[in-house]
Amino acid sequence: MTDTEKKDIAPATERHLLWRLFFTFMKIGAFTFGGGWAMISIIQREVVDKHRWIDKAEFLDLLAVAQSLPGILAVNISVSVGDRLRGFRGSAVAALGTILPCFLIILCIAIFLTPDIITHNPVISAIFKGIRPAVVALIVAPVITSAKAANIGLKTAWIPAVVALLIWSKWPVVSNPILFIVLGGLIGWWQLRNARKGGAAQ
Repeated sequence: MTDTEKKDIAPATERHLLWRLFFTFMKIGAFTFGGGWAMISIIQREVVDKHRWIDKAEFLDLLAVAQSLPGILAVNISVSVGDRLRGFRGSAVAALGTILPCFLIILCIAIFLTPDIITHNPVISAIFKGIRPAVVALIVAPVITSAKAANIGLKTAWIPAVVALLIWSKWPVVSNPILFIVLGGLIGWWQLRNARKGGAAQ
C-alpha cells in the first residue's frame, strides 16, 4: 500500500481498518502462550493468509527486522504491520491490541493468584504441562515456514544450523546472538553492493 493509496482511504474505511488491526492483534495477544516466536505462526495466518495485508516475503522481512530490534518480538511485528498499513496510527493501534490482553491477564494473576497457588495447584500445573508441547510446536512451525519463504534449501540449510549450534554451545564469543545479527546484516549489505556493481557494469 503506497502513501497515495493511504491518503485515498475514506475516514470510515480507515476506522474500520484500525478496528480490524486492533481486534486481530488483541486476539493474537490473548490466545498465545510461549512468547514472541510462538505467536509468529498465528500472526502470519491472520496478517498474511486471512486478511492479506502483506505477502509472505514482506512478512519475512518484517520478522527479520522485528527480531533484530530491541524489545518484545510480538510488539515489534505488530508495530511494523500497523505502520505498513496506516502509519503511526496503525502502529499504535496494533501495539495496543497486542499488549492489552497480556497486561490484563498478568494483572489478574497478580491480584488473584499467588506463586504458591500456581506451583502447588494440581489443576493449574496440569494445564501448563499440557500447554508446553503445544508451545514447542508453535515455535517450530514458523521456523519451517520462514525457511521455505526465504528459499533456504539444502545448499544453504547449513548456515542456520551452524548458527543455532554455535549459539546453543554457549562458547564465550560465538554464542552471542548479537554477533550473528550484525554479521548477517553486513553480509546482506555486501551482497547488495556487489549486485549493484554487477548491474552497473552491465
